[in-house]
Amino acid sequence: MTIAIGFEGSANKLGVGIVKHENGKVDILSNVRDTYITPPGEGFLPRDTAQHHRDCVLNVLKKALSDANVTPKDIDVITFTKGPGMGAPLTSTAIVARTLSLLWEKPLVGVNHCIGHIEMGREVTGATNPVVLYVSGGNTQVIAYSQNRYRIFGETLDIAIGNCLDRFARILNLSNDPSPGYNIEQYAKKGEKFIQLPYAVKGMDVSFSGILSHIEQIAKERLPTGEITPYDLCFSLQETLFAMLVEITERAMAHVESSEVLIVGGVGCNIRLQEMMEQMASQRDGKVCATDDRFCIDNGVMIAHAGLLAYNDGFRTPLEESTCTQRFRTDEVFVSWRGQNE
Repeated sequence: MTIAIGFEGSANKLGVGIVKHENGKVDILSNVRDTYITPPGEGFLPRDTAQHHRDCVLNVLKKALSDANVTPKDIDVITFTKGPGMGAPLTSTAIVARTLSLLWEKPLVGVNHCIGHIEMGREVTGATNPVVLYVSGGNTQVIAYSQNRYRIFGETLDIAIGNCLDRFARILNLSNDPSPGYNIEQYAKKGEKFIQLPYAVKGMDVSFSGILSHIEQIAKERLPTGEITPYDLCFSLQETLFAMLVEITERAMAHVESSEVLIVGGVGCNIRLQEMMEQMASQRDGKVCATDDRFCIDNGVMIAHAGLLAYNDGFRTPLEESTCTQRFRTDEVFVSWRGQNE
């Protein structure tokens, strides 16, 4: 039996989670999270987000230990997000992990943020060897496993889909509580008119920045006249962006001959995205594996779980190498805990 505590703080959510692995079974002992929410129309700056993490980390840590009913003596390894993400929040969280490693005399394991999402998604949904659609505020990738690495088949060429949705929410001055993407999803349900937008699929890659500029111009010109509503714009944006994601995911499924799609990342909570993906997968006699907001949205449990998989396979992060990096590609990680020919 091994127990890991995980610290996630790559963006505006500070998460601490505790996981136990025993005889091939995974038990989630606690999953505590605190979100930095800014006023409507504003994003979150790295410096302010890092301050939020510093302010709340002790309370989140105490609650995670309490919920799990464990003490530091019970913890076998401390895991943390090494990257990718925002520099200042990442560093603030890693400092906590390093400090506890020294105080509690426990080993460290640095975890790739995306690998955390994938492994948590596989564990929760039971997906065996899916094509992974990783969609969040900082990343958009279509991924499949091959020879001990999660290979990137397609990705965004500019901004992530979550960033596109968040920035459009700021244009409409929507609330950031609980998240801008969630509020766009609710607005889209009330949309009645589809507005044609650019469709930017380039091979296996996608581009969102031009679509955002185009719809921003439409909002400025046509919202004041009353001919369209914010609901119509949110509906049209979602349908267009999600159709692009479905197209490249289906192409990856055909290439690797997979019948499963695993959707991970914060945007993966979107019910409309899941519906559109299910329509495509069902036509291929496949299925979609998705989780709810406990695991789609950034959390400490996914870092603890992925870190524990690496730890149980012999991986350690020496203190002098426990730095963070804002750029840490998914396919840089050697996935030693999975078989080469899976």
